[in-house]
Amino acid sequence: MKFRRFGRTGWNVSEIGYGMWGLAGWTGSDSNEVAQALERSIEMGCNFYDTAWGYGAGKSEQILGELVKKYSNKRLYCATKIPPKNFKWPSKSHFKLEECFPASHIVEYTEKSLKNLGVDRIDLQQFHVWEDNWHNHDEWKSAVDKLKKEGKIRFIGISVNRWEPNNVLKTLETGLIDSVQVIYNIFDQAPEDKLFPLCRKLDIGVIARVPFDEGSLTGTLTKDTVFPKDDWRSTYFVPENLKSSVEHADALKPLVPQGMTMPEMALRFILANDDVHTIIPGMRKVRNVEANIAASDGKRLDKSLMKDLAAHRWDRTPTEWSQ
Repeated sequence: MKFRRFGRTGWNVSEIGYGMWGLAGWTGSDSNEVAQALERSIEMGCNFYDTAWGYGAGKSEQILGELVKKYSNKRLYCATKIPPKNFKWPSKSHFKLEECFPASHIVEYTEKSLKNLGVDRIDLQQFHVWEDNWHNHDEWKSAVDKLKKEGKIRFIGISVNRWEPNNVLKTLETGLIDSVQVIYNIFDQAPEDKLFPLCRKLDIGVIARVPFDEGSLTGTLTKDTVFPKDDWRSTYFVPENLKSSVEHADALKPLVPQGMTMPEMALRFILANDDVHTIIPGMRKVRNVEANIAASDGKRLDKSLMKDLAAHRWDRTPTEWSQ
C-alpha cells in the first residue's frame, strides 16, 4: 500500500481507503464476510475508513467503531457524515440551510456518530450533501467551530452532490473546509476542471468516491442486469441509465491492458492523478479488498492509455434517479 498526504491535515492516508456504504443498506452483505474483509484491509495497510450515519441509520458507523476498538493499536482514520435534516439526497438548489444543517442538527448528529463509533473525537466529520449558496451562512460555521473547540471533531469536510463538483467552490474559499469528497472516475472527470486545482491551491484533502461508477466500470453489468427491489442500485440503474452505462463501459473493454481487469484499470486511472489523496471503493468481500489494494503499488498506466481513457469522459447532469 502506498500513502499520500491528506491536505493540510498532515495525515498520511492509504491510497485505497474503505467505503462503508455497502455494509449497511445494500443487499447481499454477510456480517462474517464483511468482518473478514475489514480485517484483511487492515492487514494490507488500509488506514482510511469512510462511513456515515445515513448508512443504515448508524449501523455502518457501529461496524467501524467495533473495528477501531479491536485494532486500537493501529492508527485508523475515521470519516463519517452528518445527514441532512430533511433526509433528502442529494440536496436541491432551492433547499435552505436551515432545512438541512441547522446548528442544533449538526451537533446532534455529531453526538450520535461519536456514540456509534465509540470515540471521543471524530477524525473527519463531513456534510453529506451541500449547496454552495450556503457558504456565507454563519450557522454552520459556528457549529463547526463549537465542535472543534470542544474536541469532538478534528477536521470538517464536504461530500459533494453527484455530478456537481463545482457546487462547493465558494465554500472552499472560506478557508474553513479541510476536505472534499467527490465522484471521480474514468467517466466523471469534471472535478479536474475547477475543483482539483482549487483544492491544490488551498491544500484541501481529496477523497475520490464511486471509482467504479456504481458498478458499470467493473465491466460486469449487462443491459439485462436486475437488482433486488430493496437494493439501492435498483433505483439508480433505471432502464435509461443502465443501457447507457453498459454501452459506455463496453466501449472501454478494448482498452483494458492484457493481464489487467477493468476495475484495476479504473483504480489506476484515478491513482494517476496526484490531486486525489485516497479512493474509497465499497468492499464487502476479501477478494475485492485484495484486488483493489493491489492497485496501490506505485505503478502508473501508460501515458498513451491515459490519453485514450481521458477521451471517455462522460459529462452528466443530475436527474431524478441520479441521487
